Amino acid sequence: QVHLVESGGGSVQAGGSLRLSCVASGNTASTKCMGWYRQAQGKEREVVASIDFDLGPYYSDSVKGRFTISQGNAKNTVYLQMNSLTLQDSAMYTCAADRKSDCLVSFLSYGMDYYGKGTLVTISS
Repeated sequence: QVHLVESGGGSVQAGGSLRLSCVASGNTASTKCMGWYRQAQGKEREVVASIDFDLGPYYSDSVKGRFTISQGNAKNTVYLQMNSLTLQDSAMYTCAADRKSDCLVSFLSYGMDYYGKGTLVTISS
């Protein structure tokens, strides 16, 4: 079992930046990748970014060039640096982790093994 805890959410003006953190605990040795989803109020959940620990990062088109996902020195930590934030980035951001080898498929199909409870990001004009 893997337990995920997100932090770093908050309120910021459009154009600003935030860095989200996700710390995994438990049986993390088998984790192949971690990623972030988001869900705005009244909208469906969408993929944001993921990082396969062997193959590297993936970004959705909506955040490419603005967000950076990275793995911390402690391999059980993943960060999401969010720059040039817009009103459309307001959402609950949820961290996820997966043990399967084809991690990107799991991520894009919303089939990750573990999920955190989320951290709220609010962008104001």
